Amino acid sequence: MKIEIVQSAIQIKEFLQLPLRIYAGHPNWIRPLDKDIEAVFDQKKNKAFRNGHIIRWILYNDQRQVIGRIAAFYNKKYRNKGDEIPVGGVGFFECIHQQEAANLLFDTARNWLMEQGVEAMDGPINFGERDKWWGLVTQGYQPPLYCMNFNPPYYIELFEQYGFQPFYNQICFGMHPHEPLQAKFYERHAKLEVDPNFTARHIRKSNLKKYATDFCTVYNKAWAGHAGNKQLSPGQCLKLFEQMKPVMDEKIVWFAYYKEDPIAIFINLPDLNQWFKYLNGQFNLLAKLKFLWIKATKPNRRFVGLVFGVVPEYQGKGVDSFIIVESAKVIQHKLPYDEYEMQWIGDFNPKMIAVAENLTNERSRILTTYRYLFDRTKAFHRHPPVG
Repeated sequence: MKIEIVQSAIQIKEFLQLPLRIYAGHPNWIRPLDKDIEAVFDQKKNKAFRNGHIIRWILYNDQRQVIGRIAAFYNKKYRNKGDEIPVGGVGFFECIHQQEAANLLFDTARNWLMEQGVEAMDGPINFGERDKWWGLVTQGYQPPLYCMNFNPPYYIELFEQYGFQPFYNQICFGMHPHEPLQAKFYERHAKLEVDPNFTARHIRKSNLKKYATDFCTVYNKAWAGHAGNKQLSPGQCLKLFEQMKPVMDEKIVWFAYYKEDPIAIFINLPDLNQWFKYLNGQFNLLAKLKFLWIKATKPNRRFVGLVFGVVPEYQGKGVDSFIIVESAKVIQHKLPYDEYEMQWIGDFNPKMIAVAENLTNERSRILTTYRYLFDRTKAFHRHPPVG
């Protein structure tokens, strides 16, 4: 076997096309868009380069066939609660079912990371935000959501035989959108419904700037400063909403207010993979035209929960039930969706796990973030609880 740094256009193409071999005949795999993968490695598009660097390799057998790939990266801003050492990451791992090949990929990544001065590696993770390409699927192998990892079950063996240990589990929850809500949601909703100061409504694309600003307010109060999350500016939020606008369904993006002050958000989007699965990884001009035709002619029955949160001063007062019941009046009775899945919640966050379990007991899939300590004599600790 021979491992090489990805440098040429041919090697980039080989890196992108290896999954076609790994997942040949696998009915649930959806090929990611090449542009979404390549954006991670583009200094002009990925802000993580401001604080780190990334490198990738491909592995050949003696017939010059590609049998594996991996990326390694460090980011000075990457830190988890309880970390006392610098930690790097590995991601975009694909490999045939052969431990020797996997070991060579992991060894190469580890050696490079050690040269960068880090003392452990987490994986598979992303060189960037945690809402994309994060974690190894360890339970629930249904079709992946947009920008979500997917892998064969034998990858668990490849990681754990090498010495990776589960650092935390990422739990996704699913439900049928038309399932009746539990009675307690309506009871809590009724207590707030009688107060006209509490209102909830879905977004209007015609007033995108206002809702982006309201999102910024709730996000910064509820999440900034926790688990490494940074404050977002109104400009950043507006840019995010403008990016979502072409695929946004107004009636599944909800805000709650008290006297017109934003106090809660419930952000959902149609699952883009239900359209992108027809594009074979491409998004050139022809593919874009095809996408527009598919979007117009093939109803998307699946939507995804991206963000749900209540500002701290209104937590524990029933606002979560209020916004859920108000949105259900529209989503359950007026929209065509028949499948819903929430993006992952870390098992280190029992408070948010409890909120999700109030809504549904169905754990649709579990992904796992693994950690490998370079000093094999050092005690391993899982991610500590937050909140």
